[in-house]
Amino acid sequence: MQTHANRLKALRAQMERQQLAGWIVPIADEHMSEYVGGYAQRLHWLTGFAGSAGSAVVLAEDAAVFVDGRYTIQVREQVDGSLFRHMGVPKDDPLRWIAATAPASARIGYDPWLHTNSWAQNAARVLAEAGMELVASRDNPLDAVWQDRPAPSPAPAVPYDEALAGRSSAEKRAELAEALKARKLDAAIISALDSVAWLLNIRGVDVDHTPVALSYLIAQADGTAELFIAPEKTSPELLRHLGNAVTVRDRTAFEGALADLAGRRVLVDPAYGVAAITQALEDAGATPVAERDPTIITKAIKHPAEQAGQRAAQARDGAAIARFLHWLATEVPKGGETELSAAARLLAFRDATGLLKDTSFDTISAAGQHAALPHYRVDADSNLPIRPGSVFLIDSGGQYLDGTTDITRTVWIPDPAGTQPSAAQRDRFTRVLKGHIALDRQVFPAGTTGGELDVLARQFLWLDGADYAHGTGHGVGAFLGVHEGPQRIGKLNAGQAGTGEPLVAGMILSNEPGYYEAGAYGIRTENLVLVERREFPGGGEWLGFETLTFAPIDRTLVERTLLTAEEIAWWNSYHARTRALLAPQLDGEALAWLEEACAPL
Repeated sequence: MQTHANRLKALRAQMERQQLAGWIVPIADEHMSEYVGGYAQRLHWLTGFAGSAGSAVVLAEDAAVFVDGRYTIQVREQVDGSLFRHMGVPKDDPLRWIAATAPASARIGYDPWLHTNSWAQNAARVLAEAGMELVASRDNPLDAVWQDRPAPSPAPAVPYDEALAGRSSAEKRAELAEALKARKLDAAIISALDSVAWLLNIRGVDVDHTPVALSYLIAQADGTAELFIAPEKTSPELLRHLGNAVTVRDRTAFEGALADLAGRRVLVDPAYGVAAITQALEDAGATPVAERDPTIITKAIKHPAEQAGQRAAQARDGAAIARFLHWLATEVPKGGETELSAAARLLAFRDATGLLKDTSFDTISAAGQHAALPHYRVDADSNLPIRPGSVFLIDSGGQYLDGTTDITRTVWIPDPAGTQPSAAQRDRFTRVLKGHIALDRQVFPAGTTGGELDVLARQFLWLDGADYAHGTGHGVGAFLGVHEGPQRIGKLNAGQAGTGEPLVAGMILSNEPGYYEAGAYGIRTENLVLVERREFPGGGEWLGFETLTFAPIDRTLVERTLLTAEEIAWWNSYHARTRALLAPQLDGEALAWLEEACAPL
């Protein structure tokens, strides 16, 4: 059996053969996807780290793994500290660490298909200042020693129903063509997998949690396009759906096809276009133009058909959540349940709808101290029992043809002795709830950004000297990525992309403030909301949020004396709507439990 020590040794030997003094290992695929297929899980294979964001640097005599504050504890549990130093970003920067640690004149390698062009330019500058050379290597030394590396998914791409999408691919491509012509561009490289899926109205199963197909698209300013996808992933049905204006070519032909763009101005999104694409265009004599892919914003503003689909998906998902919360309240107090068994039971409730296609991310099923890890991921080694008389946090989502869900509930697990939450737990839960309500209720003028709204969710924690280290809200796709830009709610100065993006009617975001007591418990309450227009007698363009997610919030953890009359009214209204939406989908004991859970506060 290969150990991580053996894998690290093999990588170093291969680096030496390629005359590299260092190698940079990101969590990334060729499309800069948030979630990547098994074939691209290089960091996990090398180090054992199973988080969704991070990187490693391997030198001949040293190595380090870099993660942000979400994964500080997880990385220490999963990555052998005798093999890799544990480093925290942004305090510890990988490039600065290389500059300070690698030998003078070192050749530091990277795979240009796994990093953006802007990253490569900055890395070359930082290393050059230290007298080192950044080397683009198409022969990834890690891939050379990863003997049992999985193959990319061969699953077919399939058409996505226009009734759910709301618009035809031809209409979307025509709109993109007009945007390109307005910018005096001849073509655009669409490399983000969800953008390809949205633009062509296709879906796939090539990446866990995100219904996309591995492919690239070159979109022309005349509305035609070339789709680069493995032949085994196509079908007569798919070809008919795409029509004559979309030429289908083998995915392996993509890099060579970039040479056909010689002499043309070609848009490459700096966030999703890897360095290899820009380099190939420049080598061919094309002019790459680093601008945002125009589909990003149009994809984020949901068509009325997509909005309707999301409402249907959220209602269906809410009933599954209610059944699960009923199970938590009645069965878990008996003992014997674990984080893994709870995640499995929730999946079973969702699967019982008959319409679930996938989860939208790995379920965060977190008992006790694990709930203090915002992005905890349970496995057989970390699995804890859910103890009666404690806090339990469950953050989960489903992928349905008509929508993508994401919901977090924090609940108190009762015990036979009737143990109640502590005063501190009720206080923190209620301050998080007050922040959630404040954001949900806010009305704001057009042009307002998520960064400007973020303080609404944090204000009550801040008043007591507390905060949380993650964003307050992320964009959500329509049967696409559960994390979808460009919009985001978060601190403007935290370096989070999208916090300066104006919110627009039709965008969907999460509302998820939290609080985390390290080593003890964690709290988060999350619903999805839709940005909608609001009308006032004085006129002007005003916006607010339509709540999309409906499932009971645990009243056991609420300190009622901290709530204002307006907040209590919000609670009662929310739960009345929850009861009206979910009750027709439930029966028996689950319905009786819902009635009690949704009673006025």
